[in-house]
Amino acid sequence: MTARPVLAARVSAILARDIARRDEDLAAELGVSLGELSPVIGLLYRQQRVDRCVGYLIAVSAAQPVRPPLTPPEAAMTPSTQAHGDRAALLEAALACAARGWHVFPLQPGGKRPALHGERECPHTGPCAGGHAKWEQRATTDPAVIGRCWAVAPYNIGIATGPSGLVVVDLDSPKPGQAPPPEWALPGVTDGADVLAALCERHGQPWPGDTFTARTRRGGLHLYFTAPPGLRLRTTAGDSAGGLGWLIDTRGHGGYVVAPGSTVTLPDGTGTYEVINGQAPAVLPGWLARLLTPADPAPPSLGGRPMLPDLVRDLDTYAATALKGESERVRTAAPGGRNRALNKAAYKLGRLIAVGALPENLVRAELQAAASVHFGVGDPPFTLDDARATISSAIAAGKRKPRPLATRRAAA
Repeated sequence: MTARPVLAARVSAILARDIARRDEDLAAELGVSLGELSPVIGLLYRQQRVDRCVGYLIAVSAAQPVRPPLTPPEAAMTPSTQAHGDRAALLEAALACAARGWHVFPLQPGGKRPALHGERECPHTGPCAGGHAKWEQRATTDPAVIGRCWAVAPYNIGIATGPSGLVVVDLDSPKPGQAPPPEWALPGVTDGADVLAALCERHGQPWPGDTFTARTRRGGLHLYFTAPPGLRLRTTAGDSAGGLGWLIDTRGHGGYVVAPGSTVTLPDGTGTYEVINGQAPAVLPGWLARLLTPADPAPPSLGGRPMLPDLVRDLDTYAATALKGESERVRTAAPGGRNRALNKAAYKLGRLIAVGALPENLVRAELQAAASVHFGVGDPPFTLDDARATISSAIAAGKRKPRPLATRRAAA
């Protein structure tokens, strides 16, 4: 048996010459079994050292005609037609998505991360000849392109929600030991679906279940909606700024979801995404669209009870120190706390923007630069669009609660 690091190096060298080499041909050339080769390919995907689809996926016009799949879309997306790793069944599921006009791209076999190279490993060839193309740009509805891609490996399927004109509401299940925050510690609230039901009750609205729906691998739900015309909604996460609530994420521009028919195997659970309501997606209800639309910044209030200003020795130095400190907090945030740290920093600095202590364009640029160290990390990966959405929403919230400041000299 060949040592895995040695085998990985040999695989990388071969694929550098011929990226489209099939796994069967690789195994024969290297004198190993497919069982030995498969984990090495997976390792190279995770390390972003190999992109088997570099020459395949590129965005196409949504108006391009799409060949219907061989089976009805909802049938192609059910686990009854797909054993884990079944290349043909995954291809049919990908084509079923394309038949609905949804733009797809490959995810790692058995995983949820894109099976595409990152910016640092970009070869600047094929679809990246004019600059690095990310998964959202390379997602496609072209059945010929999809066929070539899924002929290479049993990729799971990602749906780029923005190009597909979708907003997907992700109702998650809690992980073991995860308890609701105080706001949602209510009788009967145990998961994201319960939180959405509570929101429906608060707003006097019916449960929005009359739409395309998929069950996720851990028993949650994906509710698929058509994005309202003229409204560009981005992704949100749980209780963070702009989010709907505990265990409810949304995916719009800059986001993607794992498509039905995919099987994911991760430490926190293994399961297949399956369709439980195959009707066409309904338009996102107006009340949900309003909750997901960032509020316009409100001007500082001139009325009401006056607030006493904080006294600082040097306003410029104080503001610069605050900006540097909050930016560093974002830059060094742990993976699970990056969005919360960004939200908190943007909110605090937004309060200073409101009183003229900091220019807003500078704050946005500094926070975006600090957040950039997290881009491409996480599941799903944290993106520039995610950062911009959080920054905008949190700054707007901070500007609604300005923090009065005055120098000690001026106060004397």
